[in-house]
Amino acid sequence: MKRILSLLFAALLCAALLAGCGKSASSDLAYVKDKGVLVVGITDFEPMDYQDASGAWIGFDADMARAFAASLGVEVRFVEIDWDNKVLELNSKTIDCVWNGMTLGEEVKAAMECSKPYCNNAQVIVVPAAKAADYATADAAKGLKFAVEAGSAGRDMAVEYGFSYTEVDTQSKALFEVSSGTSEAAIIDSLMAAAMVGPGTGYESLAYTAALNSEEYGVGFRRGSDLAAELDKFFAAALADGSMQKTAEAYGVQAALIQ
Repeated sequence: MKRILSLLFAALLCAALLAGCGKSASSDLAYVKDKGVLVVGITDFEPMDYQDASGAWIGFDADMARAFAASLGVEVRFVEIDWDNKVLELNSKTIDCVWNGMTLGEEVKAAMECSKPYCNNAQVIVVPAAKAADYATADAAKGLKFAVEAGSAGRDMAVEYGFSYTEVDTQSKALFEVSSGTSEAAIIDSLMAAAMVGPGTGYESLAYTAALNSEEYGVGFRRGSDLAAELDKFFAAALADGSMQKTAEAYGVQAALIQ
């Protein structure tokens, strides 16, 4: 009898533990609140996520992620990731979301639970400013050797247009490749190009020319995550109270904001 009762108790305990695990696993919101931190996957991408002189992460996305975490009652932690491995990082729970000017392409939407779009963007060609007039269109640039970020929308555009390209770790590295003469051109996000290319920027000798597409940014979570809907509510409130507009203006991206 004792053996039967022991086995019954063990079975009930196991069932309770499994039920508890299932409940926890079904809610990313509860998981993040329980651990007290929202881990945000990013790359160095001005004006969305980049470091100030003290090493702190700032930018439109960084500031909005910090505000979202505060609304949940948790801290925020930024983790630089290999962009090509972003889905793996999410699914392994190394990070809780990808919040880094991420294009809502079909591949991303199939692999992640995504927020509603919050910014418009495009992929643009970057070349030395002295040659910008020669490469004002995609057709004119077809013979160039491009640098693109691995796993990015820029890489997708290079494939779509049949460009010759080399993959690098980040969009900022793609710009460096052009600046140093290692590559003849790069494809990067228009918001990044506006912040980092041309007079008064770190890449004054470069210019951006043709837009290759139009796209929208969103934030990605694990498939089925309830954090995506929670972020949509946060975005709606931030638009209504003007804080999202104010943050966008601080980083010069207000024209791209989706109202």
